[in-house]
Amino acid sequence: MTFLTCLRATTLTLALLCPTLLSAQDTNPLHTASRQELDVIKVLIAQENAWNKGDLNAFASGYKDAPDTLFITHQVSRGFAGMVDEYKRDYPTRAAMGTLAFSELEVRPLDENYAVVIGKYHLERGKKDGGNADGIFSLIFEKTDNGWKIIIDHTT
Repeated sequence: MTFLTCLRATTLTLALLCPTLLSAQDTNPLHTASRQELDVIKVLIAQENAWNKGDLNAFASGYKDAPDTLFITHQVSRGFAGMVDEYKRDYPTRAAMGTLAFSELEVRPLDENYAVVIGKYHLERGKKDGGNADGIFSLIFEKTDNGWKIIIDHTT
């Protein structure tokens, strides 16, 4: 095969493949996420890591430290300090905290200062420590001077 024949065959192959390659969608949402979406996801990754190290204070740093922060579960709790106290009461030991994993995260920017996140959580822990738990959540984030912070957490 001559160089020219080889070049024509390569060109033809690329011409046939390019439309397929160009039309292929990247299915990894992090590859197409905006800077805002990535910054919000980073907060959740940091929370997951802090939880799995047993560090409730670092986990709570993902929330806005304000009296109007809302935490909605089986009741409505108002205020950052009360939320942290509730976490410490509900998860008094490292074993009770278990291992947390977030999944199916979907970030929806509302504007440059607010975003909504929905997702699922799974808490893996022994039966004597409360057993496994699964649920869904919706969060509202606000961009603050201290970065993106959760201002409303509705977890079921």
